[in-house]
Amino acid sequence: MNFSEQIIRSRGVVAEHCTQLANSPYPAVTLFFSVCDREERANVVHVSGETFDRVWNQGIVKLRSLLDKRKLKEGWLRVDWVTHVEGLNWDDLNKRLQETKRNYFRYGIAFDNALKQAFLEQELNANAMLYMGGDVENAQLNEKNFAKYATNRYGKKAVLDFSPQTPVYVFSTQGVFCDTLGACHLLAGSGLDVGRRMLPPLDTKQVSRLVETSSSYLAGQVKKTGEFFYGWHPCFDRKIRTYNTLRHVSSTYAMIEAWELTGDKTLKAAIDRSVSYFTQTLIKTYTLSGGQTAAYLTDTGDEIKLGGNAVCLLALVKYCEVTGTRDYVPLLEQLALGIVHMQDAATGRFDHVLNANDLSVKESFRIIYYDGEAAFGLMRLYGRTQDPRWLAAVEKAFEYFIANKHWKAHDHWLSYCVNELTRYKPEEKYFRFGIQNVSGYLDFVLERITTYPTLLELMMAAEQMLSRLKDMPDMQPLLQNLDSEKFYRALDYRAHYLLNGYFWPEMAMYFKNPARIVGSFFIRHHSFRVRIDDVEHYLSGFVAYRKYLLRGGS
Repeated sequence: MNFSEQIIRSRGVVAEHCTQLANSPYPAVTLFFSVCDREERANVVHVSGETFDRVWNQGIVKLRSLLDKRKLKEGWLRVDWVTHVEGLNWDDLNKRLQETKRNYFRYGIAFDNALKQAFLEQELNANAMLYMGGDVENAQLNEKNFAKYATNRYGKKAVLDFSPQTPVYVFSTQGVFCDTLGACHLLAGSGLDVGRRMLPPLDTKQVSRLVETSSSYLAGQVKKTGEFFYGWHPCFDRKIRTYNTLRHVSSTYAMIEAWELTGDKTLKAAIDRSVSYFTQTLIKTYTLSGGQTAAYLTDTGDEIKLGGNAVCLLALVKYCEVTGTRDYVPLLEQLALGIVHMQDAATGRFDHVLNANDLSVKESFRIIYYDGEAAFGLMRLYGRTQDPRWLAAVEKAFEYFIANKHWKAHDHWLSYCVNELTRYKPEEKYFRFGIQNVSGYLDFVLERITTYPTLLELMMAAEQMLSRLKDMPDMQPLLQNLDSEKFYRALDYRAHYLLNGYFWPEMAMYFKNPARIVGSFFIRHHSFRVRIDDVEHYLSGFVAYRKYLLRGGS
């Protein structure tokens, strides 16, 4: 469908929902028209006036002039209308920005009360106009980025005055997005969902689509060599040039989970390239003091991380399960031996980081995630082989976890692990640990402003454990320690809230290279960063949520 057809299709939707500002000092109707060919950042024009018909007609004239100038024939069309305007000055606005988490300022900004020079929220965020990066955690005016985009948008007519007492106007909008198939999606106009399409409660079809597009994104990031393009800063399409082999493997694990669901051939080919790369290039073998051969995933900085071996177990066990291959059975044992070598036999505590040159301890502790990852990886291997060594190592680790109250970390990997452990050892102490890991965290799950995708993973693993616990009469007293209604409300809330971290086309269109990021997931407070492990955690959460829905979850 071309832009002309989209314009016709969208007019009725806009006319139905567009509201006028009555009895105000601002224009009654202001419409923003954004068009994007999917390859370059959207072009935006806007018009203000006193009646909808007149503003629409004037806007279409400006829009068609833009389309002709840019030689645009088809792509994405979005139309926004102003629903509220507030006048203040830059001193007041700067104070408001200081109180707002970076990239969470969800309003447009205009420099005059006629709204002649105005910028949508999406323009501000996609061009980092209120983002200073580094250690600045709040929104903050970036004059350099602001001036650059304003000049691109308005040319020499752009007049920017950020003096403290200069008037400035913040405004809210609602919109409609029209895709290339002609479907028009009404966009949310308030709250944290603002700017993306309004949707009914998630069902298996919708979740499957999220899994398909995000796993397809990850597949597209796997090079011919098997390495990943590690990530992107999408505001200016800048490549993230660091690398982390642990995240390489954990992202591959999520891709395998998705492939089990989708069966996509392109995804499978990308998985094979990635698996070949990390098994043949990134994993090294070592002879331990007792003569056993251990394998370790090596990482940058000449490091071996406990979590690296853990995710290798997870990825390769899952790969063996879904493909039926036994090619990696010897390597799996070597990787598990590597983990056990990092465990203190007396206490069950794991060392976290070794020097790759001699296996000496570099850091006894780095991050709580490694403990849960290691125990989960060993449990998944135990489920595959029934080798008692791996179960014994996990039980020893849990003695340490329980004694040191690791449940206070509310870690998603520990949730995964205790769910797996209780399948084989349904003991009260393990179920209690699993419940403690989530019971005091539900308010955080319900209230956290960032999408924080590992929260859904935490909840989904806990839900699987709880679903089995409910069928065990002797364990019912444990459930008194959990508000079940609140738990399931928090679980569903978090799954739906993750939609705000998805690169819908109506959002991706404002960034420099929309085609690169559409259908992926991002981290808003890191300037919409798209990194393979960011996508991985959303993906794994939604794979689990789909299974939950299939089992009859709400």
